[in-house]
Amino acid sequence: MALDVLETTETKTGGIAAERLRGIVDRIERLEEERKALGGDIRDIYAEAKSAGFDVKVLRQLIRVRRQEPADVEEQETLLDVYRRALGM
Repeated sequence: MALDVLETTETKTGGIAAERLRGIVDRIERLEEERKALGGDIRDIYAEAKSAGFDVKVLRQLIRVRRQEPADVEEQETLLDVYRRALGM
Protein backbone atom coordinates (compact mmCIF):
# COMPACT_ATOMS: atom_id res chain seq x y z
CA MET A 1 0.00 0.00 0.00
CA ALA A 2 2.83 2.42 0.84
CA LEU A 3 4.32 1.84 -2.62
CA ASP A 4 0.99 2.72 -4.24
CA VAL A 5 0.92 6.03 -2.33
CA LEU A 6 4.48 6.83 -3.43
CA GLU A 7 3.69 6.05 -7.05
CA THR A 8 0.61 8.24 -7.05
CA THR A 9 2.36 11.22 -5.43
CA GLU A 10 5.30 11.25 -7.85
CA THR A 11 5.26 11.70 -11.60
CA LYS A 12 6.37 8.49 -13.25
CA THR A 13 8.12 8.58 -16.59
CA GLY A 14 9.17 5.29 -18.10
CA GLY A 15 8.78 3.58 -14.73
CA ILE A 16 11.06 6.12 -13.00
CA ALA A 17 9.95 8.37 -10.14
CA ALA A 18 10.87 11.62 -11.89
CA GLU A 19 10.62 13.92 -8.86
CA ARG A 20 12.83 11.64 -6.77
CA LEU A 21 15.37 11.46 -9.60
CA ARG A 22 15.29 15.23 -10.02
CA GLY A 23 15.88 15.68 -6.28
CA ILE A 24 18.87 13.35 -6.33
CA VAL A 25 20.38 15.05 -9.38
CA ASP A 26 19.86 18.49 -7.80
CA ARG A 27 21.62 17.40 -4.60
CA ILE A 28 24.56 15.97 -6.54
CA GLU A 29 24.88 19.15 -8.61
CA ARG A 30 24.77 21.31 -5.49
CA LEU A 31 27.51 19.22 -3.84
CA GLU A 32 29.64 19.36 -7.00
CA GLU A 33 29.43 23.17 -6.89
CA GLU A 34 30.44 23.15 -3.22
CA ARG A 35 33.38 20.86 -4.02
CA LYS A 36 34.46 23.23 -6.80
CA ALA A 37 34.31 26.19 -4.42
CA LEU A 38 36.26 24.29 -1.77
CA GLY A 39 38.89 23.35 -4.35
CA GLY A 40 39.33 27.03 -5.12
CA ASP A 41 39.66 27.82 -1.42
CA ILE A 42 42.31 25.11 -1.00
CA ARG A 43 44.27 26.46 -3.99
CA ASP A 44 44.15 29.92 -2.41
CA ILE A 45 45.55 28.56 0.86
CA TYR A 46 48.39 26.79 -0.96
CA ALA A 47 49.15 30.05 -2.81
CA GLU A 48 49.19 31.87 0.52
CA ALA A 49 51.55 29.25 1.96
CA LYS A 50 53.84 29.56 -1.07
CA SER A 51 53.95 33.35 -0.77
CA ALA A 52 54.85 32.90 2.92
CA GLY A 53 57.86 30.82 1.85
CA PHE A 54 56.53 27.31 2.47
CA ASP A 55 57.26 24.51 0.00
CA VAL A 56 53.84 23.53 -1.41
CA LYS A 57 55.03 20.12 -2.59
CA VAL A 58 56.16 19.27 0.95
CA LEU A 59 52.90 20.62 2.40
CA ARG A 60 50.90 18.34 0.10
CA GLN A 61 53.03 15.38 1.18
CA LEU A 62 52.52 16.31 4.84
CA ILE A 63 48.75 16.47 4.38
CA ARG A 64 48.80 13.06 2.66
CA VAL A 65 50.82 11.53 5.52
CA ARG A 66 48.53 13.00 8.19
CA ARG A 67 45.54 11.24 6.58
CA GLN A 68 47.18 7.84 7.03
CA GLU A 69 47.11 5.59 10.06
CA PRO A 70 50.18 6.01 12.32
CA ALA A 71 51.17 2.35 11.91
CA ASP A 72 51.11 2.68 8.12
CA VAL A 73 53.25 5.83 8.28
CA GLU A 74 55.76 4.10 10.54
CA GLU A 75 55.96 1.09 8.20
CA GLN A 76 56.53 3.32 5.17
CA GLU A 77 59.21 5.33 6.95
CA THR A 78 60.97 2.14 8.04
CA LEU A 79 60.94 0.77 4.49
CA LEU A 80 62.14 4.10 3.11
CA ASP A 81 65.04 4.02 5.57
CA VAL A 82 65.91 0.43 4.61
CA TYR A 83 65.81 1.29 0.89
CA ARG A 84 67.97 4.38 1.41
CA ARG A 85 70.59 2.36 3.28
CA ALA A 86 70.54 -0.29 0.57
CA LEU A 87 71.26 2.44 -1.99
CA GLY A 88 73.97 4.00 0.18
CA MET A 89 72.06 7.20 0.78
